[in-house]
Amino acid sequence: MLAMISSMLMCAQFNASAADAPEAKSVFGVFTNPQPVTIEGYSQDAMEPFISPDGNYLFFNDSNSLPQTNLYYATRIDDLTFQFQGEIGGANATGLNAVASMDVNDIFYFVSTRSYSQTFSTIYWGMFSNGSLSNVAIVPGISKQKAGDVNFDQCISPDGGTLYFVDGVFNGGSVPQHASIAIAKHEGDHFVRFKDSAKIMRKINTDGLNYAPDISKSGLEFFFTRIPGKTPTPPPVIYTATRSSISKPFGKPRKIEAITGFAEAPALSPDEKSLYYHLNVNGTFVIYRVTRP
Repeated sequence: MLAMISSMLMCAQFNASAADAPEAKSVFGVFTNPQPVTIEGYSQDAMEPFISPDGNYLFFNDSNSLPQTNLYYATRIDDLTFQFQGEIGGANATGLNAVASMDVNDIFYFVSTRSYSQTFSTIYWGMFSNGSLSNVAIVPGISKQKAGDVNFDQCISPDGGTLYFVDGVFNGGSVPQHASIAIAKHEGDHFVRFKDSAKIMRKINTDGLNYAPDISKSGLEFFFTRIPGKTPTPPPVIYTATRSSISKPFGKPRKIEAITGFAEAPALSPDEKSLYYHLNVNGTFVIYRVTRP
């Protein structure tokens, strides 16, 4: 994530700057057995994985520390093997293009710095079909329209009704001073920030930098990455949190113990038995998977 922010800063030319509900008891199972994912025909960095709701596609981007970062897709052979197909048509512009997600209606969401210096916006959407996007546009209602405030990382709920995204604050430099996860609801042709977002996410946004959200179909299980606010800065950790009702806040996050090393960007499979993420292996980012019953 820090590499992504450094790249975004370079490309976008930033100018500056209740009572808790009872915690849900986890009934979702423990993830185990980390395994690497093979993308046949592709050998570069693979980051920010996302599996399409129908299970047929793997979306990902190359290194987010490069001056140019692009979105790609691969088709499924099996749960651990995908066939590389190439760039996602219509998704890539000058700068950073990364962090894919998609709902069941094939509306595709991603992060791009293509117009930040003019619009202060970074989250886009478009219609995905046969490897390409059409009608690409800024997702309205997300940006705070303030220089130095950057929305990086996002995930749409499978039904398309709720967008989870990161509010980042920069006061100069390549590392955000603050990164918290917020929620917006889909209303008509735009999104509206959820008024209870801070309450719902209070135990998520408690420490350090919180980013790379992912949500289950039920809305009861949440995944994200955290870099704890410590010195020296520790590596990122992937967490999960649950709740017993979508009207309640998420409970205290728990580290997914099976995921070790420099790992980020969790993404559930459509059957919710696999969790994909990227891992730094000897200086190269590769996609891994852990599973549960």
